[in-house]
Amino acid sequence: MDILIKRKFVRTRSLQIGMIIDQSIVDRAGRILIARNTPMDEFHKEALLKMGIGGVYIREGEEDEVVEDKSGKPEVPAAVQKVIEKNIVADRAKVNLSESVKARVAEGIQYLYNDTESQNFTSATKNIADDLMKAITDNDALAVDISALKVSDEYTFKHSVDVATMAMIVAKRHGLDDKNVYEIGISGLLHDVGKSKIPNEVLNKAGKLTDEEFAMMKQHSLFGYGILKEKDDLSNQIKMGVLQHHEKMNSRGYPMGVGAEQINLFARIISVVDIYDALVTERPYKKPFSARDAVEMIMSMTEDLDIHVMRSFLESVILYPVGTDVELSTGELARVVENNTKYVLRPKVVGLKSGTTYDLSDIANASIVIL
Repeated sequence: MDILIKRKFVRTRSLQIGMIIDQSIVDRAGRILIARNTPMDEFHKEALLKMGIGGVYIREGEEDEVVEDKSGKPEVPAAVQKVIEKNIVADRAKVNLSESVKARVAEGIQYLYNDTESQNFTSATKNIADDLMKAITDNDALAVDISALKVSDEYTFKHSVDVATMAMIVAKRHGLDDKNVYEIGISGLLHDVGKSKIPNEVLNKAGKLTDEEFAMMKQHSLFGYGILKEKDDLSNQIKMGVLQHHEKMNSRGYPMGVGAEQINLFARIISVVDIYDALVTERPYKKPFSARDAVEMIMSMTEDLDIHVMRSFLESVILYPVGTDVELSTGELARVVENNTKYVLRPKVVGLKSGTTYDLSDIANASIVIL
């Protein structure tokens, strides 16, 4: 029989050294990374932040109604569980990259960026795009869990595959046919290939870039276009996506400062997902933004980004997968039971303590937000 323990849910950034972690932290394979009853230290806190875990239970004493089950999730009263089961609506089919596909894709993208002059460059790129397209079509994927994409620990390779995968899903949502969905995947994979021409000491500099270094970095899309322009087996759409992915609708982008009428649709789509993925990824010179904060920043960029593409992006991503536990601004822990494609930040949830159902997209619950 479980001993009831008094517990408190604490956001990761607020954890203090010495607090007792009152839950097991597991990876997607079910392996325990941090065992229950472990005292918090700086290493554990840093690991939780890197994994994107927003908060954990810590032990406060005895006598509370919430205990942990063997899966690592908080156990809820039977009456609340019935409410959850009554309201739960499965997420739209999501892209799922198997470990073997991830390994193959990671190896392939490294090959491309390390040897842009290879005779097999285009065929290798298309092999990767084939894997991504198959992952989308096998289960008719309509969405992407933006917290689950991770192909490699090396930023350039991970970022390129993340951008390609998200761009394909957004393009599908935007109404593009399979041929264009496939081609935007290629453009997404190659959008940063010009960075292979940037010195590593500039590319990975931990401090602020000098004006000269920043000017060099801003040339990477031109460098990328230069690598691709003579490859006749790649379409102009693919090449323009690479060249223009940093252009802005208000003409304040680079490398040419063109405006909305001149920006290719591939570039408009890649721009949105590129910005999102860059925001949520840790780099030597910056900490990652949370997925929520990154989405809110994207929503604020109405002058820079194509508003119709932005809408397709927001309707394609799943910020809080069904089954995720979240902390509400009321202080209550709740479980996500249904997502709303029109309101990515405001799913339907059930309070784990009260059993109350909150449709956060309803005007009546406008004051309640997920922390």
